Amino acid sequence: MATIIAIANQKGGVGKTTTAVNLAACLAALRQNVLLVDLDPQGNATMGCGVDKHAVTATSYDVLLGEATLTEALRWIEKAQMQLLPANGDLTAAEVNLLKTDNAPNRLRDTLAPVAWNFDVILIDCPPSLNMLTVNALTAAQSIIVPVQCEYYALEGLSALLDTIEKVRRSTNPGLRIEGVVRTMFDPRNRLANDVSAQIVEHFGEAVFETLIPRNVRLAEAPSYGLPIIHYDDSSRGAQSYRELARELRKRLRRSVAPAMKEAGA
Repeated sequence: MATIIAIANQKGGVGKTTTAVNLAACLAALRQNVLLVDLDPQGNATMGCGVDKHAVTATSYDVLLGEATLTEALRWIEKAQMQLLPANGDLTAAEVNLLKTDNAPNRLRDTLAPVAWNFDVILIDCPPSLNMLTVNALTAAQSIIVPVQCEYYALEGLSALLDTIEKVRRSTNPGLRIEGVVRTMFDPRNRLANDVSAQIVEHFGEAVFETLIPRNVRLAEAPSYGLPIIHYDDSSRGAQSYRELARELRKRLRRSVAPAMKEAGA
């Protein structure tokens, strides 16, 4: 059964979508069955996978509102060998329309439940705001990956995210946990970046992934070609870092699955 992970940070420009797309592609390269869910009205994860967000006939919005089935909306990304649930600007109406539906916070969880056995990992790219879409993602997920930029004010706004996580735990998803914190846009030559990186480790401890995602021109270029970095320039530092992050995440997931299997008598 799939491990469902939301990639979230209410602060924009921290590498959230970059992490979602490239981590998904690198996990797929490790022979994991991966579904990437684009839950951001900007549709950047969709475009980053080479899918024209303006041309799709069914999106995550249609699925959440019951206007299309998940099977109808899924797109197979041949290059990355993974599935995508695309998004576009239609999602901007979701906040209002979801509130009119029954069981609004659970719509995504209910949508993913029938297909969870078909995947090893489901990654959800959340919008950069704490709205009903993010609540849906956190309700559906078992854990959260938080990308944090290694720049000034890096920790600003995280308290609001942590508050939201706690509210979701109390209301709809008591088992929700932080899978890890990813330090992004890291430049080792920059003293501030090193100071902020150390601050993040001090604040979050073992939750911080060892892998650092660097500032990298090729990583920034890849979305404009509709390709994950490993399919755009696999020799780049960005590609190497996301491959390492995927391996580190897989190790964490294996460690968390082993005790559960033991407890279940497997």
